[in-house]
Amino acid sequence: MTGENWESLLRELYALSPRGIQPGLERVRAALAAVGDPQRAFGVVHVAGTNGKGSVAAMVARGIVEGPVGLYTSPHLHSLTERFRVDGDPVDQADVIDAWDALRDRVADVPLSFFEAATVLAFELFRRRGVQIAVLETGLGGRLDATNVFDRPLVTAITRVALDHQAWLGDDLASIAGEKAGILRAGVPCVLAPQEAEVDAVIARRAAQLGTPLIRPTHEGPSEALCVEADDHVSSPLWLRLPGAHQRDNAAVAVGALWMLAERGFDVDVGRAALAEHPGRLERVDGALLDVAHNPDGARALAAHLEQNAHDGPFALVFGAMKDKDWPTMLATLRPHVQHVVLTRAKLERSADPVNLGDGSVVEDVVDAVAAAHALVPDGTVVVAGSAFVVAEARAAILGVPTDPPIAL
Repeated sequence: MTGENWESLLRELYALSPRGIQPGLERVRAALAAVGDPQRAFGVVHVAGTNGKGSVAAMVARGIVEGPVGLYTSPHLHSLTERFRVDGDPVDQADVIDAWDALRDRVADVPLSFFEAATVLAFELFRRRGVQIAVLETGLGGRLDATNVFDRPLVTAITRVALDHQAWLGDDLASIAGEKAGILRAGVPCVLAPQEAEVDAVIARRAAQLGTPLIRPTHEGPSEALCVEADDHVSSPLWLRLPGAHQRDNAAVAVGALWMLAERGFDVDVGRAALAEHPGRLERVDGALLDVAHNPDGARALAAHLEQNAHDGPFALVFGAMKDKDWPTMLATLRPHVQHVVLTRAKLERSADPVNLGDGSVVEDVVDAVAAAHALVPDGTVVVAGSAFVVAEARAAILGVPTDPPIAL
């Protein structure tokens, strides 16, 4: 019966999606209060940023030795359970069903969005599993994100900030940085990735106002022997499993966050953190390179990786994006580094019509698009990018992974 119950749960939660993105903390706080404030049962590492926050969260969670350790990320690639992990493993469907059954009636009077409901569900699941520390990735922004309900997290972290989600966060880097800085707390250290000058200035100003210590880790060396330094801490050479030069910045942030936890008395292992994996991040699967780059900054990181690994070419790009993304800039960034472009779309209403994406072969179905791209470069590499949802469809087909219906929230 779990299968039928799981489909029923998905229908119920997905029915909240028409409420869309609703920045604000009043609803989620009301719902949490109604169910006994499960978020008070564990300590928190809170991670915000435009790109890299999921990778950082995964590395931090992997590096915490004492558990149980929770990890809450979004969106999922294949199953809603991927958003709720304990000690690295997704929570069982049956546990998610039981938790939601206990919450449903108690939050019925609160008009939660899908993401808000998922967040309340995550905190209840972590409480039930006896999680000691939960690593939380913000969904959107920071200041008004549903995860931002903790008065005093153990550590916060901000990864690279770039233009994305301008409709909700602001049209310029300074405005977006101000939203990300909303996770800062007085006296709680924040580990900060290298930023554009205007972003750094906004975050530093807010940190000074609050009395928030800013930790700025640095690193040197290749991904195979990465050395990280922050304040009085220096790591031994680390082997970073996640590929891409940009992951070195992310690893430095994660290591810095772990060192701050160690100063609070928690047992951590930065070497283990470096071995964390996060699917869809320059992931090689059966002749394809899957990357969830979905904004211009992410496209630049992917382009740099393709340039540095030109020996893996020729490259055929399978590209699809959401309507609200800056796909013209993304495509312009990636085209010089690939020999062929196949345009497609995920099975979501938010997907941009591939016919409108410009020059390239149009193959509406993602799986067919990947096959067409392989035919173009039989001795090369198919690159799938532009949207996490396009990557999810391609990955599921390649690996034969069962999937829940997608939801772009």
